[in-house]
Amino acid sequence: MQNNHLKSDELMGIHEECGVMGIYDFDGNNVAGSIYYGLFALQHRGQESCGIAVSDTEGPKGKVDSYKDMGLVNEVFVGDALEKLSGNIGVGHVRYSTAGASTRENAQPLVLNYVKGTLALAHNGNLINANELRDELSRTGAIFQTTIDSETIAYIIARERLLSSTVEEAVGRTTERLKGAYSLVVMSPRKLIGARDPFGFKPLCIGKRDNAYILTSESCALDTIGAEFVRDVLPGEIVTITEEGIQSDTSHCLPKEREARCIFEYIYFARPDSYIDGVSVFESRIKAGRFLAKDSAVEADLVVGVPESGNAAALGYSLESGIPYGTAFVKNGYVGRTFIKPKQSSRESSVRVKLNVLREAVKGKRVIMIDDSIVRGTTSDRIVGMLKEAGAKEVHVRISSPPFLWPCYFGTDIPVREQLIAYNRSVEDIQKIIGADSLAYLSIDRLEEMVDGLGICKGCFTGTYPMEPPKEDIRGSYEE
Repeated sequence: MQNNHLKSDELMGIHEECGVMGIYDFDGNNVAGSIYYGLFALQHRGQESCGIAVSDTEGPKGKVDSYKDMGLVNEVFVGDALEKLSGNIGVGHVRYSTAGASTRENAQPLVLNYVKGTLALAHNGNLINANELRDELSRTGAIFQTTIDSETIAYIIARERLLSSTVEEAVGRTTERLKGAYSLVVMSPRKLIGARDPFGFKPLCIGKRDNAYILTSESCALDTIGAEFVRDVLPGEIVTITEEGIQSDTSHCLPKEREARCIFEYIYFARPDSYIDGVSVFESRIKAGRFLAKDSAVEADLVVGVPESGNAAALGYSLESGIPYGTAFVKNGYVGRTFIKPKQSSRESSVRVKLNVLREAVKGKRVIMIDDSIVRGTTSDRIVGMLKEAGAKEVHVRISSPPFLWPCYFGTDIPVREQLIAYNRSVEDIQKIIGADSLAYLSIDRLEEMVDGLGICKGCFTGTYPMEPPKEDIRGSYEE
């Protein structure tokens, strides 16, 4: 079933699913405040809902304090909501829905009470076998409260824990049954566990501050709370943080040549100040811009980026071409990526609410406009139109990714093929539709260069996925 929550291109391009964070403070300090600030740093990864769950490792074994709701971090944790969360171990989550409706029930972390105690889980990604796992659990008596993959994962961990000597063993046995993309942070009464899928679709890293260890989606969250980066969790690795330190299980890791990170972490999702698997997100975007300047040069007076993710690529284009880099757009800083609600149809004003053009900057000039992607094309034609209305003589569009030709099933809401502007259209066709004077995309061959040769997933460009995709679009299917 087609996901009825797809919002790609309603404002600026595509969306990611989630951001996760976990902290274990061995000195017994309260972690809720640090998780709160860490989630602020991860807010770009999801603006629909957020939550924090904490526990005291010296307190009653089954007691977890949690709070979650719809909205941004600073909208959810108001009044004394944060003060009520007391504990030295905790997990946090920000969410954007790619599978499961945008409702409070689907907010995370999920907290599970079961015979062995409690589990709190935060998940980033999408499982492609979630339906089968869910049906199997339902037939053996599981009652689901949500429509998200993460609850299926939590149930399997709880069941496997009954057959395992440790919770980390249960997580390992669970990951053997999961197909798809996941970065998990799991809190048990005395342990903090992080797990990353064997392909490494979604990022996860380890940090340290004083006598506390942190797991989080992006290194920028570590900077925000004054923690130092320790290392990335390896694709397929399970790390267990206890008072004894960090234990690592790499038995589920794949050979390096099979790793398949989501390339859109580098092109769009991640904050530019993050490092993922040793590669600077900012530098990868600079490189993309340089490659565009080398491969699809055009004479112009000014290079501009569509905020935010187009800016670094535009700077790279300028550095390579020698054409001045400038600012053409003023962005309304009070509009989140999900400003337009799922069923709101007035898209015409949405771009203008978020962006306005600096007329003085572009009037009478030949402008190269760099953006990270074109999904449906509805946004790009408006932005090109706004530049021309402001007096730009020519608008040459350069895209720091190849054309989208296939859907994504791994936690990015790239829609069914028929909704993609590049499907069954040439670059020239798309150029005419968006009203540009010229159009060029980043070459697929440049993607590995962009990330220093790391293994990446290019399925949305090539239709070749690192694992067998589902036979139908399973995103959002629990609402049927």
